[in-house]
Formats: sequence, structure tokens, C-alpha cells
Amino acid sequence: MLDFFAILSKGGFVLWCYTFQGIKTNISEPVNALIKSVILQERGGSSRFDHGQLTMKYQLDNEFELVFVVGYQKILSLTYVDKFIDDVHRTFRDSYRQKLQNGGFTALIKMEFGFGDKFVKMLKDAEASKVQKEMKGFHQSEKSKKTVKSLIEDKKEKAPSKSDKENVAPISQASPKPSPKPSKPSNGSSLGDDVIQRNREAMANRIGGRNKKPTKKAEAKPKGKQARVWEQGGTTKDQPALDYSSPKDKTNGDTASSVLVNNRQEKLDHDLAIVGTGGGDIKGLEIDDDNFEEMSDDGGEEEVQSAKSTGIFSAFRGLVGAKALTKENLTPVLDKMRDHLIGKNVAADIAEKLCDSVAEKLEGRVLGTFSSVASTVKQCLDESLVQILTPKRRVDILRDVLDAQRNKAPYVITFCGVNGVGKSTNLAKICFWLVENGFRVLIAACDTFRAGAVEQLRTHVARLNALHPAENHGGNQSVLLFEKGYGKDAAGIAKQAVSAARDQHYDVVLVDTAGRMQDNEPLMRSLAKLIAVNSPDLVLFVGEALVGNEAVDQLVKFNQALADFSQMQNPRLIDGIVLTKFDTIDDKVGAAISMTYTTGQPIVFVGTGQSYPDLRSLNAKAIVNALLK
Repeated sequence: MLDFFAILSKGGFVLWCYTFQGIKTNISEPVNALIKSVILQERGGSSRFDHGQLTMKYQLDNEFELVFVVGYQKILSLTYVDKFIDDVHRTFRDSYRQKLQNGGFTALIKMEFGFGDKFVKMLKDAEASKVQKEMKGFHQSEKSKKTVKSLIEDKKEKAPSKSDKENVAPISQASPKPSPKPSKPSNGSSLGDDVIQRNREAMANRIGGRNKKPTKKAEAKPKGKQARVWEQGGTTKDQPALDYSSPKDKTNGDTASSVLVNNRQEKLDHDLAIVGTGGGDIKGLEIDDDNFEEMSDDGGEEEVQSAKSTGIFSAFRGLVGAKALTKENLTPVLDKMRDHLIGKNVAADIAEKLCDSVAEKLEGRVLGTFSSVASTVKQCLDESLVQILTPKRRVDILRDVLDAQRNKAPYVITFCGVNGVGKSTNLAKICFWLVENGFRVLIAACDTFRAGAVEQLRTHVARLNALHPAENHGGNQSVLLFEKGYGKDAAGIAKQAVSAARDQHYDVVLVDTAGRMQDNEPLMRSLAKLIAVNSPDLVLFVGEALVGNEAVDQLVKFNQALADFSQMQNPRLIDGIVLTKFDTIDDKVGAAISMTYTTGQPIVFVGTGQSYPDLRSLNAKAIVNALLK
């Protein structure tokens, strides 16, 4: 028994709905969850979505931007739903095609539908077709009609008939017999004297060739080891141009030297301007739209032939004229796109789901010309990937810190992750970023397990206080380290640190935790306890961009462990991701897509170097450009 059937636009406007008698279901909540979690998040490849006790099957109509949704109880197994939703989709399009073509779904908003009778008839037909056929008995099967004699295999070979003998080609007696191979002589004395003489002459020539004097080319001595020429090296002749210790006269100065000085000063000014902002380009991820295959709509055949033949859009060259995109048309380019994404470090199952979602979004669209096909596919891929990287919720740390200041409470951020990914280093980078924006920070040394963890944080605090003297903060330290040594309870240290920050009017508390593997149950229980006891405002998972799909497994298991060991009704999970060592992977940025797609959590920062300002906010357009080039 179905609960409801709804026809709505992709924006969420319900055009028609049918609810069944005796079933009290509020369709707004499950349908809104479907739109928010599936359609707007580009996860429409499975055509099924579970929400609470309901299961929803849906089908997209990309030509008219419609969604057909049917809902029923999860415990039911209804085999006829897929065919039923296809029939309703086809009948609705045929009934209102003219109005949809003229005004889109807006033409149906104020219209009185007479679709209910057709819908009920199709539902009865679908329910009648679900009756399974009775299983055949043995006596009704073909096997029962066979006799024992027919099952016995006759192994006797049949004698060839007269006609078979006539068909065999007779052996020609006139065919020449193969000449016998010459037999080897029993000993060397049987060889002729002339053969022996030739062999002796050949041996003498070979021996004489070894004793010949080498030619001049052979006498040439090999060259010694060549000195390495460094890319940005120089000689003493370049010393005046590279000497920046004393100012030069502008009239007599070298032109090349002045250009170098100006370029260096401009770069320095640019670097200083982005300190503390989290902005700036990431090396290798500059946005370049030339990588996409763009053709104008008025381009002729010559323009099509001169366009690039490489790239994942080249499979659409056979599509010309007014055609609707089908699965057969989309399969070549989607297969190529899947392999391309996997080569960029996107997890294989996520690349599969992403391609299915793009296919669902494009199937059925009617396009005018080939040029619009290429641009539409490019735009669809671009929008899908940008939508995935766009966070579901706002993560604005600076604004949240200001809100906590008004409430006279410190803003608490907890860092977690596996061993060696750079938690302490990136904690120091975020601390530098916060201090540059005028906040006072307290660092809680809750890594009481690893030797040297407290000393590492103490060194970072000393350097950060040297960069931001106490005079700039009214005589108070801009960064303070709260530590209780090794072997102590991390949750208790974090709680004391938050109390100390509140008493001493620090704005932010950064909690450093010990690195742990995702399968280490005792340490994962300790982390879940720390988060449950202190209730931080933000939980950041620090992952490594180098490990690729392993980071996805780490993130999923961290989330699962926090949910299992928190002993809370609504467990606190990871709120955001910090992706480190992002400057070492060039354009293989698929880990960012995999981690965001798996958890739905945003990537807050990416680490791009070893110094404090090397912290960037994620640029979704740059990531998508790197994925598709």
C-alpha cells in the first residue's frame, strides 16, 4: 500500500499530490528532506531515498524540470513501484505536454487537474500485475516428458556413409614428397677440404679484428663529470644585478635589476596583504576556463572540426541536431569521466555515484545543436561538483567567535586525526590566523601520550608571541599554553583549559588531541569522552591530501566511533575538515571531493606550506577546474 504520490518542480513547488485514505502522512517533511539531501546535493543516482520509516522512489524529468515521487513504508517490499512511476510519468507528460512546452511547470500552478481518475486506474493495473504466477510442478515441465531412453547417450561411433566418403578429397599421388633432411656427419673428417679452409679463414679474420688498433674516435677520452647548472644560480658576473644591500642610482642602475626589485616588492606586498585572511591562490589550482571545450551557438561545421579533440567532452561529437540526450548517448562520456575522476584520486564508488547523478540530471534534455550539448554537459558537471564542495551549512569561525564574545564565553575548537597528518602544525597556523584577526587564543595541550607533543606546542607559542608582542594586546599574551604534563586525562585537561580561558578572558580555545588510528578502540573512546564532556563549538578532522582514498576511510571511521562511544542520544560528530599538505598533490585533488561527498561536511581550510601564513580557504571553482582539466 502506498502512502502518497507527488509531482513537484525541482525547486520544491508541489503541482499535484495524491494521499491515500486512512494514512496520515505529512508529506512536507520527507519531500523537503529529499530535495535538500538528494536533488540539491547532486546525489540523484540511486532513485531511492529513505527518511525515517518511509522509503521514497523518485524519477526526474529533466526536460520540464519535474520530479515524480512515490512514498511507502520501509518494511514493505513493493515490486511494482518502478513500473508504476514510469507509467505515471509517461501519462502525465502526454496529457500536459502542450502546456509544459508553452509555459513550463508554471502553466500548471493554477490549473484544475483531472489526473486523479487516470492515476487510480494505473494504480489498480499496477497492483493487479504484482500477483506472481504459480510455480510449475514437475509434471508440467519439459523435463518430465523425457524418457529414460532419450537421456542415455549413444557412445557408438557411426560409420561414415557413402556420401561422406565421396566428400573426402583424395590424396594426390602427383604431389611431391618432402625431401629428407641432410643427416649430420658422424665426425668432422667427412667435411670437404674447401669448407674447412673457409672456416679457418673466417676464424683468422675474427681474431685479427680484435688486435686492430683503435681508431681516433675510440682513442678519444670520455668527458669527466659535468658541473651542475642550478636553475636560479649565477656567476660573479651576475653579482651586481643580484646585490640588494645598497640602493642604486635610478639613472645609472641596471634595468633588469630594477625590474627584479619591483617584482620582488610587489610579491612581498601581495603576501603581506593576504596574511591572516586565508585567501590567495593555491599553486597549480589557478582557474582557467580554456580547458573546457567552449563553442558558440552560431558556430558552423568548420568551428566544430577545429575544436579540441581531447578531453572528456569529445565523446559528444556525434550528437548534432535536435536530439534528446539518452543513456546510450551519455554512456561514452560518462565512462570516460569516471576514469578521469578516478585518475584524479576520487574514490571509485564516489566517481560511480557522481556519474549516475549527472546521467539522471541530463537524461531527457532536448538540445538544439552540438555546441549546446558540449556547453550543457560542461555546465552540468561544473554545477554538480561545485554543489558537492559547497557546504550544507555555514562555517564562519570569525563570526562565531564574535558571537561567543558577546556571550562572554570562549569559542572552543577541537582537532582530531590520525598520527602524523600535521594536527599541531595546522593548529598553530589557525592560531596565527586568529591572532592576526585580533583574538586572544589559549592552546590546550591534551596530547598527553606522544613524547615531545607539549614541547612542540610550547615552541609554537613562543614564536607566535614573538610575532605578536604583548604590547599589542594591552600587556597580555596573545597566545597562552595550558598544559599539565604527560599521562593525564585529556578530557579533564580540556575542561580545565576552558575554565581558565573564561577566567582570563581569552577568546578562543584550541584543543590539541593525540593522534590515533581509526581502529584503535581505547583511544577512540577517549576522544569521544573528551568531545562529550566539553561540548566544543567546532570539531575539526585533520586529514592528509597525500593519502587519497585512505583519508575517506579514516574520516568515516572517526565519525562512526564518535557516534558509537559517545553514549549520548544525539552524538556529536565531525563538523569540518582541514586538509593538509595540499601543495604536494598538483591537480590530483580528488580527496577533497571524496571526503565532502561521503560525510557532507565542508573543508574549512587547506594547508599549502610549512609557514604560519600557508593556510587557505577552499576555492570550489579552482578544485573543479583542476578535476576537469
